[in-house]
Amino acid sequence: MATTRAGRPRLTTRRRPGISARDEILDAAAELFTTRGYTSTSTRCIAEAVGVRQASLYHYFKTKDDILSALLHQTVTPTLEFVEQLAATEPPLTPAEKLHALASFDGAQLLNGRWNLGALYLMPELREARLAEFWAERERLRLHYLDLSRATVAAQPTAYPVGEEAADLPFRLVESLVNIRAAHPDRQRSALPGHIADACMRVLGVPAEGIPALRAATDRRLAVPVG
Repeated sequence: MATTRAGRPRLTTRRRPGISARDEILDAAAELFTTRGYTSTSTRCIAEAVGVRQASLYHYFKTKDDILSALLHQTVTPTLEFVEQLAATEPPLTPAEKLHALASFDGAQLLNGRWNLGALYLMPELREARLAEFWAERERLRLHYLDLSRATVAAQPTAYPVGEEAADLPFRLVESLVNIRAAHPDRQRSALPGHIADACMRVLGVPAEGIPALRAATDRRLAVPVG
């Protein structure tokens, strides 16, 4: 678990973005974990990338696992907070409106960060029990998607029948953006979350003529600062 005590003096001037030494450590770790791999990155490497003494890291994180956990939570915590905002919206949103907005917001979170943190999901180390809290949070997010997907399917006209097995697809479609970003790091990505959200609607049987209104509503909703 992270601590908040001040660290020792840095070795060089600030070289990382962030308003605190903790932010700089996370930025350096994110770069190294996503480019070198978790196992190949030592706390010494992270400290050197930040420009602090290795011992200073332990004023903020007890272990390298704690750094990894903090980074992983960055990929789900903002989206879970957004889910709560959608649930509290008045007048209440339809399941399709919530799901389209959720997929767009979540997709943007995965694509627009400085580093491709979603790629960390693929690392074998993440399956170990020490990250159980993160996996529980990710599963909670998946179940939100699943509930909204099922409700969206149930609300569709009988002319657009979709099987129950399709309900898990929106969550998987959004997470596919991680691989797209890894495969095409230089591709323009700003439109992809909206396209993925539209695709989520199509796989759940939402009629094509209804999707533009959902897209417009999501665009208006996301134009308002979150928080």
